[in-house]
Amino acid sequence: MTNILITGSSRGIGAAIAAALAQAPDVTVVGHGTATGIAADFTDQVAVDTLWTSALEQCGGRIDVLINNAGIFEANPLDAADDAWLAAWERTLRVNLTAAATLSRHAVRHWQGGAGGGRLVNIASRAAYRGDSPAHWHYAAAKAGMVAMTKTIARGYAREGILAFAICPGFTMTGMAEDYLASRGGDRLLADIPLGRVAQPEEVAAAARFLALEAPASMTGAVLDINGASYVR
Repeated sequence: MTNILITGSSRGIGAAIAAALAQAPDVTVVGHGTATGIAADFTDQVAVDTLWTSALEQCGGRIDVLINNAGIFEANPLDAADDAWLAAWERTLRVNLTAAATLSRHAVRHWQGGAGGGRLVNIASRAAYRGDSPAHWHYAAAKAGMVAMTKTIARGYAREGILAFAICPGFTMTGMAEDYLASRGGDRLLADIPLGRVAQPEEVAAAARFLALEAPASMTGAVLDINGASYVR
């Protein structure tokens, strides 16, 4: 049995990943979210720690795969008041990066402590490489940090059977993406995607399932792009 903890599993990409994994044989999925799964406020360090402990208990003391998917995408205009601008940075970094780092640390130490290795899959963003809008410096920086963290974990712990991967989606048809496309002029943004459409959550989920369950060990450290060729590296 493979036990998987996925954050942000209530909707969007996270829900699609949870559904894809639930179809795999001999897989147990423990989700985190407000609508389903274990609730945890990622601005609260204690809540993040408690999420790990609760998930571990539900899985009988072993988690094999951690998928860090939870995140927020909130505008932070450059001309906002100084305190508000800084608070938005700290909130986005706390939710999108620090919480993922905390859970990754728990996972790595768990796998080092006799669990025999495991897999980490981080859902980052195209913004990690391409950047984002002028109101989303903080979001792009957090996702770039997630990619760098993934690569560091992959290099640091591969010999211990600990594998780390990342996925960088572009625009994906979730509620959050729909609102953003509409606010920024959807047709103009779509014109920047050679495929002619945004990604579907199920496409990201297919990649996440592969990395969580099937990817060969030599792929550790890989970052997969799912962006319709809107950014190629």
